[in-house]
Amino acid sequence: MKELVRPSRLAPGARVAVVAPSGPVAEERLQAGLDLLRGWDLDPVPAPHVLDRHTPLGHLAGGDADRAADLQRAWCDPSVDAVLCARGGYGAQRVVDLLDWEAMRAAGPKVFVGFSDHTTLHEAFAVRLGLVTLYGPVAAGVDFVKSARAQQHLRATLFAPETVRTLTSAGTALAPGRARGVTLGGCLTLLTTGYGTPHTRSGARGGLLLIEDVGERPYAVDRALTQLLRTGWLDGVAGVGLGSWDKCGPYEELRPVLADRLGALGVPVVEELGFGHCEGAVTVPFGVGAELDAETGTLTLDAPALR
Repeated sequence: MKELVRPSRLAPGARVAVVAPSGPVAEERLQAGLDLLRGWDLDPVPAPHVLDRHTPLGHLAGGDADRAADLQRAWCDPSVDAVLCARGGYGAQRVVDLLDWEAMRAAGPKVFVGFSDHTTLHEAFAVRLGLVTLYGPVAAGVDFVKSARAQQHLRATLFAPETVRTLTSAGTALAPGRARGVTLGGCLTLLTTGYGTPHTRSGARGGLLLIEDVGERPYAVDRALTQLLRTGWLDGVAGVGLGSWDKCGPYEELRPVLADRLGALGVPVVEELGFGHCEGAVTVPFGVGAELDAETGTLTLDAPALR
């Protein structure tokens, strides 16, 4: 697995487009997120359909074609320096095949930020554009609007990424060791359901897999990890870093599942790295070389996430 191209960091006055490729967005929280971005001396521009709601499919932020058009238009706009997702939910799998990836590649590298459902897009940006992306808070998300820690870590990643090159675990090692590789990952459910589809990698060989999930019972996490093991997707993975498992049942019930399924890989596994669906979630880059050290409970990037 090769390191990917790092986009340029943001500077004061940078224009950032805010898009909704997944679920519907609450206007009040969107406005709060836009105000925060303005406070960082950024110029946030909401996409035309960011506040749409699909009828009758109310779990989607407008029609598939409109959501795809907003993302592609923002990416191909030369005045836009970064594209931030407004919220997760579900829907990115319905738009990823509607994007003109040749046009987006021609537009050149820029910053992309999203998490959860946007795992589908992180994979596509890696496969089709060869680009480092940021798995971090969404602009209209509760955590971004209310958590100073989430805000500060994303801001540092965007403007001064050399200051946030190390993540430290709040827990202990599930499996010992030290490993080097290229970061990839996201929401476990989306990685599992994306396997075998276009714009998705065929495996994690040589990678440091960073995974988390939300709202999945321990047996469902077991099922997803078993699926990745059975398909060979995890063959050759260098190490695993675990984020949050919000609403995935009592952690004392989930932890044995993670240890059982991932411990068999024979690679270091570090838990509680603080990314994903948790309060104060940190931002992690995908596509950057790094070292995972289970003894110290750290993930250290070889280089800043952005140039």
